[in-house]
Amino acid sequence: MSQQAHSGKTLEHFFCCGINHTISDTSTRSLYAIHHDQYQQLLNIAREKHLSELFVLSTCNRTEIYGFAPEARTLTALVGEVSRGGKELFEQIAYIYTGENAVHHLFLVGAGLDSQILGDYEIIGQVKAAVRFAKERGFLGSFTERLVNAVIQASKQIKNETSLSAGTVSVSFAAVQWLLQSVDDLTHKHILLVGAGKIGRSTCKNVIEYLNPAQVTLVNRTNETAAIFAREHRVQYAPYEQLLEQIRLADIILVATNADSPTLLPSHFADGKSKIVIDLSIPENVHPDVRQFTHVKTVNVDELSRYKDETIQRRQQAVPQAQAIIEKHQADFLCWYRMRRYTEVLRALKHKLHQIHHQEIRQLKDNISYDQLSSRIIQKIIDQIACNLRKKNPEQSERYLQALQELLDLSFSPVENLIPDLSHPSSASERL
Repeated sequence: MSQQAHSGKTLEHFFCCGINHTISDTSTRSLYAIHHDQYQQLLNIAREKHLSELFVLSTCNRTEIYGFAPEARTLTALVGEVSRGGKELFEQIAYIYTGENAVHHLFLVGAGLDSQILGDYEIIGQVKAAVRFAKERGFLGSFTERLVNAVIQASKQIKNETSLSAGTVSVSFAAVQWLLQSVDDLTHKHILLVGAGKIGRSTCKNVIEYLNPAQVTLVNRTNETAAIFAREHRVQYAPYEQLLEQIRLADIILVATNADSPTLLPSHFADGKSKIVIDLSIPENVHPDVRQFTHVKTVNVDELSRYKDETIQRRQQAVPQAQAIIEKHQADFLCWYRMRRYTEVLRALKHKLHQIHHQEIRQLKDNISYDQLSSRIIQKIIDQIACNLRKKNPEQSERYLQALQELLDLSFSPVENLIPDLSHPSSASERL
């Protein structure tokens, strides 16, 4: 058995288990969002279970775990153990892809073909970050590293050679488009942006470029981060301690904090002033009870994803070309995987032949000739093949002999003449 097969890292034991926007809403995905500490905890548990090659991809659109395991439930249980949603619900709703299907799914995800907003190019950066986290902690093997590199190359080629990611369409851009379509006279609105992470910064840039509001104020838990970004982009910022005051002053609030618990609470809207609140976070950072207020219009990422424009329609036309690029990169990766397995089997065969050779050398007699030694080694190999063939049924034996004939380019009588009766051990090797 090859080392790869012995370790359980064959393709049939490679799984992708997860949930995404197509099968779960934001509240459910929020229950299974995996943040830094949870990711570390998951890897610690995985190590205790003797799992050694996996990574977790958790974004606003999905939570997925990829890796090698005895069965898929081993991986779904890991997500359930560290998340707020628990094992039972996750196992009930999660999709499971195995082997080549799991490989193909990761290619689709990396290309943005499985995103809420088609062609979302930010996802490949999230894949890289998720894999880097696992690699730094010793959970990235040669199979996964090669696969992810192939996914990155496919994504890059799709980005450069197709219009799948053309135009500016992201969750932050969709928020701006929603506001343009839904709100009159944005130039007189005071916009508050809560959160200066990656999505928050992207949102702020889109707000400045497309909305030209009367005022943009940035609030972030780390005041220094907010101050630096605000200075670079000529917007105002306020200390996090003034969040309540800034909420009361704002007409439109964009939330991109990605905190573990809601940042905006019902008490923040007790003044009765009309507001629009757009929550770009997973888990949702606007408390669900805020939706009960008639004076507050709330929008989440699922509602934003339903916004379609001409850019999305143009991207749809690039899907077949993107799929063709994926097929090529996937085929190349699977070819590498199969050749890698062949190499390991051939290496094991070489080791076995050396063992037989050394065993015969140790039993040498002084008067044995080189030809006699060669004959003994050859006969030893033939005897072992014959012995193993006897353990198989006639149909299996015939298939193995046909394989030997093809692999070694042998020329002899039809195979059926060579195996008249392998059930007689005394004559099997002589007949061969």
